[in-house]
Amino acid sequence: MKVFNELSDIKEVEIMPGLHAKILHSKNQTIVFWRIEEGADLPAHSHPHEQISIINSGDFKLRIGNKERVLSTGSIAIIPSNVEHEAKALTYCEITDVFNPCREDLKYSENEG
Repeated sequence: MKVFNELSDIKEVEIMPGLHAKILHSKNQTIVFWRIEEGADLPAHSHPHEQISIINSGDFKLRIGNKERVLSTGSIAIIPSNVEHEAKALTYCEITDVFNPCREDLKYSENEG
């Protein structure tokens, strides 16, 4: 694990149609820097990781459990472990997600160097 990184050096991968990610892992966390195309959908899902989502730009409709809200630049959402959530990008969005513990399922990226 590198202790210093440059976002420009992290390879971007398309996780799903319209959802582009740069993924960085530490020992205990995963950080994902998203570029999300307008209209892209994130289907309902859950995972054992706690997730914090920071909306850097754009409008993003997010449902967490039975609560739904349109988030915009500066909004932050905390998604508890194992709670179903889904989303739709209402505009082009840039979002930063922090996951704890580390997302082993996302370690296919080439950013471990």
